[in-house]
Amino acid sequence: MTPTAKQISKPRLPAYPVYKPSGVEWMGEIPSNWQVNQLKRIASLRAGAAITAESIDEVGQYPVFGGNGIRGFTSSYTHEGDFPLIGRQGALCGCVNFASGRFWASEHAVVAASRPQIDPRWLMYLLCAMSLNSYSESAAQPGLAIETISVLRVPTPDVCVQRQIVFFLDRETARIDALIARKQRQIELLQEKRAALITHTVTKGLDPKAPLRDSGVEWMGDIPTHWRIVSVKWAYDIQLGKMLQNSPVSKADVSVPYLKALHVLWGHVDTSDLPEMWASPTDVAQFAVKSGDILVCEGGEAGRTGMVDAVPAPCIIQNALHRVRAKDGDLRFLLYVLHVVGSGGWFDVLCNKATIAHFTREKLAELKIPLPPSLDEQSAIAASLDRETGRINDLIEKINKSIVTLREYRTTLISAAVTGKINVREGA
Repeated sequence: MTPTAKQISKPRLPAYPVYKPSGVEWMGEIPSNWQVNQLKRIASLRAGAAITAESIDEVGQYPVFGGNGIRGFTSSYTHEGDFPLIGRQGALCGCVNFASGRFWASEHAVVAASRPQIDPRWLMYLLCAMSLNSYSESAAQPGLAIETISVLRVPTPDVCVQRQIVFFLDRETARIDALIARKQRQIELLQEKRAALITHTVTKGLDPKAPLRDSGVEWMGDIPTHWRIVSVKWAYDIQLGKMLQNSPVSKADVSVPYLKALHVLWGHVDTSDLPEMWASPTDVAQFAVKSGDILVCEGGEAGRTGMVDAVPAPCIIQNALHRVRAKDGDLRFLLYVLHVVGSGGWFDVLCNKATIAHFTREKLAELKIPLPPSLDEQSAIAASLDRETGRINDLIEKINKSIVTLREYRTTLISAAVTGKINVREGA
């Protein structure tokens, strides 16, 4: 059962008998018989050793730890024993992992070696509770300085209490992690169900009794006998975007917002915080985007497709995108068809992804798709998929929210235990 907000804020565990001020904001009050030490008094902090990419593979004997866990394996090791590891650079700054046995710690990790009377797993939980990423010293390329974090003050109970905290947190976090894993599996199954539903509906239609015929196209399989197989260009207009223009070339040029490949997500388009480029009035008319347009990525994740909901006017597309508008086809039906092509990996085949994938206008124009002859049937299929996938998406969103809640609960529980807000000792 997912913990409630009340259970998260007030864990159902007793407090210690007497507390004292720690003098450190993130700790608050701590049990009266605990000490406060600088981190360097309870652990030796050292950066790992450099290792080349060529030295890392999948068949070596010893794991190589980077800033966020195992990167691969190698033939030698730098450490032996139990050690918390702290990510020290980039987006992984402050990330805490735990290594046991023989392993190689790379230069992207800080190795925390426990001093006498300090349990290494308790130290790991303590580091997890310290929000070390907040001590990053560079906005451009975040990084942790050992000199900075080594003088941070931390709560320190005696080693017996440390081990009781470890026993409690190992058990409770394992239960939470198992529940999160089950929920993530539920999401995977729902995503598979959604993909299968879309594939079946856009290739078989809504009538389960409709007679079928072989399409002759591998990814389609059988389709209703009354459907056609057409090239995209037959039912839709395609416009490749404008090459990026960083400065005006005439007095008539204007600066306008534009969309590029990173703005296109599967199913929708992010039109917030758009960059601008210069364009002529003719360009603005030719490359303009409006609500309801479909945008298809020419490069990057070639074929990734989204529909524009709302967009500032004027707004145009860069030449990494195709704009698709309807001639004799429903755009939402096409959106679902392209989703099937993408989820099946067929864009990679079409684009020969052995090198850099480009889904050119010609490739998109010639792509064969199934098409019900009636716009009404196309629209009915799209509307049905909107409803059914919407229900699945709502379930996925609810499960994702419960995972967020569980992770917050896990973080809160660790912090409460290592700062003494809850007394996890047996018989307390």
